[in-house]
Amino acid sequence: MGEFKSGFVTLIGRTNVGKSTLINLLVGEKVAAIANKVQTTRTAIKGIVNRENSQIIFTDTPGIHKPKTKLNETMVETSFLSIPDSDLILFVIEATSEDIGRGDRIILDKIKEAKRKTILIINKIDLVQKESLLNLIDIYSKEYNFTAVIPVSAKKEKTREIILEEIEKNLKPGPAYYDMEEYTDQTLRQLAEETIREKALRVLDQEVPHGIFVEVEKMELRTNKKGEEIYDVEATIYCLRNSHKGIIIGKNGEMLKRIGTMARKDMEQNFGIKINLKTWVKVKEDWQENDSIVSKFKLKK
Repeated sequence: MGEFKSGFVTLIGRTNVGKSTLINLLVGEKVAAIANKVQTTRTAIKGIVNRENSQIIFTDTPGIHKPKTKLNETMVETSFLSIPDSDLILFVIEATSEDIGRGDRIILDKIKEAKRKTILIINKIDLVQKESLLNLIDIYSKEYNFTAVIPVSAKKEKTREIILEEIEKNLKPGPAYYDMEEYTDQTLRQLAEETIREKALRVLDQEVPHGIFVEVEKMELRTNKKGEEIYDVEATIYCLRNSHKGIIIGKNGEMLKRIGTMARKDMEQNFGIKINLKTWVKVKEDWQENDSIVSKFKLKK
């Protein structure tokens, strides 16, 4: 057995390159909300991987995009703030790129500035021919001296071991910062909010884009008559407009019921405990410009 190693690894990349799918695969638990939409991840979520000889702490950052609101500005800021604090960066790009696009260029410049050890992860390789992949590797390798370049498909299980091995190789000896049983430093409340939000985004499709946020107002543990532990969870889904509220609730409340059922099942599986979930929908027109709400999405030190 070698010396125990540990370190903080930041995942960074443009919106929708598959960072959340990758972090969930690496951590082996459903930590980041996965929805096939842009800007699903708003906060810098930490996922923790405990291996025999190492502890790897992942930060998944919001995707880089052009900010339009105060919330979006905060999200982009959060992404860049985590670069200098990392021991290692995983820069995720899409195999389908033919050149370094504007968003990737911005990230690349920040990495150069920080002079951090960086592993380039080229995701979605199943979508391209080998030739264009080699061309892309060549373009990026001329720009920065990457510690490693790993072409992957984030949906494949073997991807996990390949990336974790490479990360472990590049970490310094250090202590376990978290209890070895933990896989995330998010509170159950945050995970519940994230789960409900993910399900809402998934079933609402394009009709109510990102103008929603979820707040869990109550999360209490009790024992029911059968002696089983159960969490009572009460959550509000906030949206920007009355018309959105109607869509989220759906005809005869069907849509909200569907969101609630999916979220409850997911939470029960993830938390390993029974959940009694109640959800409401409220309109809050300017929440994306509201400092107290937006500050929730800031990077917590």
